[in-house]
Amino acid sequence: MTREPGAVRNALLICAGFSASGAVSAAPVNYNIDPEHTYPSFEADHMGLSIWRGKFNKTAGKVTLDKAAGTGTVEVAIETASIDFGHAKVAEYLAGPDQLDAAKYPTISYKGRLERFVNAAPTAVSGELTMHGKTRPVALRINLFKCIPHPLLKRELCGADAFGTFDRSEFGLDYGPQWGFKPEVTLRIQVEALAEEK
Repeated sequence: MTREPGAVRNALLICAGFSASGAVSAAPVNYNIDPEHTYPSFEADHMGLSIWRGKFNKTAGKVTLDKAAGTGTVEVAIETASIDFGHAKVAEYLAGPDQLDAAKYPTISYKGRLERFVNAAPTAVSGELTMHGKTRPVALRINLFKCIPHPLLKRELCGADAFGTFDRSEFGLDYGPQWGFKPEVTLRIQVEALAEEK
């Protein structure tokens, strides 16, 4: 029994779509982070008595994702002065020269690689956080990652929820150890990003 020419051609095209690793080849897709739906937030100890929570209100960045290859990158830029603790005086102090010093360091940035893909979705990020003039490695775990067609714009929209921890003293932010402030900070990032128009 002979195959039809069309079937042979289709089989060759399918085979050509596989890389040496067996994954279907596809071009990476670029996404722009939606600042209206992206809020890096954090949790910090307050003298061992309670956990204070805050967020940054102004964020921009890009994500590149190749689901077939299981690779990708993320770049996030955060406006330091947009820190928001829900308490104006606290936010003003933290953005001031004794803490984050937003005038001298106006941007906090995170750059990383998407890793440990499961069913075409990353489950971890290996990257570096730059803050207060210092850059240190910070790994993130992705709890949720999902992509859907945007109901209005008809482009792919991806969202994720990620978290990690870091020691703020490694960034020169060692306020209050004599009063029992612990240096560990939990970073949480909810992010949504829209695919660029082709």
